[in-house]
Parts: sequence; C-alpha cells; structure tokens
Amino acid sequence: MKKRVMVIGLDCATPQLVFERWRNDLPNLRSLMEAGIWGKLRSSDPPITVPAWMSMMTSKDPGRLGFYGLRNRVDYSYEKMATANSTFVKEPTVWDILSERGKRVILIGVPQTYPPRPVNGEMVTCFLTPSTDKQFTYPASFKEEVQRVTGGYILDAVGFRVDEDEKDRVLKTIYEMTEKRFKLARHMVETRADWDFFMMVEMGPDRIHHMFWKYTDPEHPKYVPGNKYEESIHDYYKFVDAQIGDLLAMAGEETAVLVVSDHGARGMVGGICFNEWLMREGYLVLKNRPEKAVPVEQCDVDWSRTRAWGSGGYYARLMINVKGREPQGIVEPGEEYERVRTGLVEKLAALRDHKGEPMHTFAVRPEDVYREVRGVPPDLFVYFGNLSWRSVGSVWPSEPDSVYTFENDTGPDDANHDWHGIFIMRDGAGNGSLEGQGMNLKDVAPTVLSLLGEEVPGDMEGKVINRESVQ
Repeated sequence: MKKRVMVIGLDCATPQLVFERWRNDLPNLRSLMEAGIWGKLRSSDPPITVPAWMSMMTSKDPGRLGFYGLRNRVDYSYEKMATANSTFVKEPTVWDILSERGKRVILIGVPQTYPPRPVNGEMVTCFLTPSTDKQFTYPASFKEEVQRVTGGYILDAVGFRVDEDEKDRVLKTIYEMTEKRFKLARHMVETRADWDFFMMVEMGPDRIHHMFWKYTDPEHPKYVPGNKYEESIHDYYKFVDAQIGDLLAMAGEETAVLVVSDHGARGMVGGICFNEWLMREGYLVLKNRPEKAVPVEQCDVDWSRTRAWGSGGYYARLMINVKGREPQGIVEPGEEYERVRTGLVEKLAALRDHKGEPMHTFAVRPEDVYREVRGVPPDLFVYFGNLSWRSVGSVWPSEPDSVYTFENDTGPDDANHDWHGIFIMRDGAGNGSLEGQGMNLKDVAPTVLSLLGEEVPGDMEGKVINRESVQ
C-alpha cells in the first residue's frame, strides 16, 4: 500500500491545553494520542513562528538558516530590516527533497512559503502573503480553484490586536479563516489521488491566544471570572478538533498523521520598555526625544555615545554598536565587546519585576545555541521573565515613570510564546499510546522522510522520532 504522510500544523497550539486541560474535550486529537506517540515538542531559539516552522521543516536551527525572527537586519546599518519570506530560505525543506525524489506534495498555509516556489504538486502560500490579489499559489492556475472551493480564501486574521469592541468581528474572521482552510484541505485530499506528502498550517490558535488568553486563564493577572469570552479559546479548540476529525476520515487509517505546533503559549504578565531600560543603564543615548512613541530606529540616536540598543517583540534582540561593524560603532571588537556583552547578560539576569521579585530573565549568545551563525544575528537574545514578559521596543516623547508596562505598544495582547509546542503522531504501528520525551521540532523533517521510506540527509540536525528514540 502506498505510504503517505499528513502533517497538520496548528500554530501556537500549546501542551497544557491539548494534553491536560481540555484533553477530554478534543476526541480526535485524543484518539491520535491513544494510537501513537505524543508529547511536548521543544521549539527553536527563539520560539517564534518565523523561524520555527522552517527550522522544523529543514531540520536546521535558525543560526544555520540565517534568520532570527519575522524581521531581520539586512546588514549592520542601523535601520535596514527585511521580512523573512521564502526568498530567505536557502536550506532544502522536506517538500523540496520529496519533490526532487518524484514524490507528490500538497502544501497549504505553511509559514515562509510566500512568494510561492515550484514544487512537485500544489501550494497555497502563508500569512506573509500581502493579499489574495497577489500570486499565492503554485501553479498560478491553481489560484482560481482555491478561490472557487473556499468562496474567497482568507490568508490570516489581519489586525488581531484589537480593543474589546472589535473582538467579536475578529473572532468571526478566525472561524471563517479556519473553516475555509480545512475545507480546501478536504477538497485536496478528495480530488488528488496521487499525493505522498500533505501539510497544512492553521494560524488560528496563535491569533486566538493573543486575543483571548487573559479571558480564559485563571492565572492571568487580568483574568475576571465569568467574563463574556471565558470559553472563547476552549470553543475554538473544539471546533478545530472537529475539523481535524473530518480531515482524518478522508485521509484513511493507513495514512501516517502528525499534528504539530511550532511553539506554545503562556500568559503575558507585562512588558519591559527595553530601550528605556538601556537608556537608564547608560547604554543608549538620544540626542532628542521623539515627538511620539516610535521604534528606536526612528529616533535621533547619539551613536557616538551609544553602546547598545534593542528591539521589541515576544523576545528581545539586543545589538551592540561595534566599531568597524556598525557605521558609527564605538565598542572595540574583542575584549571590550565581550565585556559589554557579559555585563548586559549579568544585569538582565539581575532584573526584578514590578513587585521587586526575581524575574528570571536570561540572555543568550547566538554562538552558544547554534552550530553555525549566518546572516546578521543580534548580539544577544533576551527572554524577559523566561517569556512571561515581552519586550516593548518603543521610545516615548518623555521618560516613562517605570520600565514596566502592562499595555502593549503594538496593540492589546494577552499571551506570549512558550518553549514547547505539541507533537502527536499516529504512525500506523498500532502499539498504543506513548508519551515521548526529549522531542525537538528539528526532529519532524527526518521523521517525515523516514515514514515515507526516504533517506534522511546527513546534514539534518534532528533525529527520527520513533518508540525507541523518545522513551
């Protein structure tokens, strides 16, 4: 019988909800767990959609890939940034390898597939696609079928960081987006008889976590019992589980199925005004305050007196102003650079929260977590409160009273990312349920190839997940 692998990606689906809190409410995911291997899947460093999905599907870490987030420094200038789309991906993906080996592939919504590139099969691109007015399929002629089947495909719930009076509207869009994506998935499985590898990624879990986490998590500092949206995430998970069930019924018992996420989620306590902190510590100096809150790259920075600056996001990227590297660098490379960097690591580790309690912030040197460092990496990755706080990169017209904030500078957001996503695999072996240990998202690509009976390239960094490797 022909070997087939189906990968269902749920961006940001989190272990504590799928495996613990709502396990009994998700019968289709639970049945997959009862028939195979499941457990926490360690995300990339950093644990964020870009680069995590490509790290998963190339089995290469972000250092090897050469991009470290959605937006990356193009060079060592102070302002040039670019979005890491498919043109940034230089390492072969699973579908590249399978296409070269004559296998037929179907891809729907996998992050960093826009702009579309040729595959031996068909592709619908991802949330990075500007709009459906652009070319978002391969082949180009496939676009008409996608639009006809879905009644108008939805790439993403754009602008999901909204105030409460807009949440119902965006929630409706998330459901519509998810329904259309799974409708297209079922159509492809039904009408393409010759596929070997199918993969889809649904962005809805990520969007709904960021919108509604404080409403559903009793441990969130802003949680109010009995609120209007208390069941919002729970109901959506049940909806997704039902959609998965319909898709699994069409795939058949003989198809190996993986359900995976790129990272998890956790409640966000607040944010650290990173550049304001760097100014207070004497690392960043402005000539003038901006007229409105803006990113530091848009500020009038005195680079002749600035040693470091930082970015906002679910984690922080810290850059050091190195002489001979940055245009107006002042930190000498070598010993001074390491002294400044070590000093920052120590100060960040000593940070306390707004209550004076230890925050458990840590900073990571790229060369300590990657085998190779390509592209233009930050000098430090900073995880405030071990991801319970986000980095707020904006600089304000006047110095704020505190570096702690409980409002997000890019719009309301209740959740941060967490280190572990989910992994569930029904491989058809029929050996029952096994909770796997030590699984990493880089293990997914070699596992897919192994399930298809294909040789795993020697430069892949992950291992094949099976009962022997994860016990």
